Amino acid sequence: MEILRHAVVLVHLVGFAVLFGAWVVEAFGQRRFTRLMSWGMVIAAVAGLALAAPWGIDGSLNYAKLGTKLVVLLAIGALLGIGTSRQRKSGSVAPALFWSVGILTLVNAGIAVLWR
Repeated sequence: MEILRHAVVLVHLVGFAVLFGAWVVEAFGQRRFTRLMSWGMVIAAVAGLALAAPWGIDGSLNYAKLGTKLVVLLAIGALLGIGTSRQRKSGSVAPALFWSVGILTLVNAGIAVLWR
């Protein structure tokens, strides 16, 4: 069971890497939202929700941390949705939306690593 949990952690990290990596590439390019960012967010979200279930661990889960990460993830998803919709209409993304996605993605990773 522990190996399966570690595999889900790996998938979760890959989802984060896809989201943040695609954002970094666009930060040095045209500053737009891509489908890859949305897929990375979905992968990280599904794997994160699977990790939030109490399976394959001995101790208890930190539900305050999980709730905070979920709220940040929902904010990222909302910003990606709003930005993608505006990008289709006008052809560009507002800088505040674009930079907010990158900052919140990094904050979400920071919460995962630093909050014990």
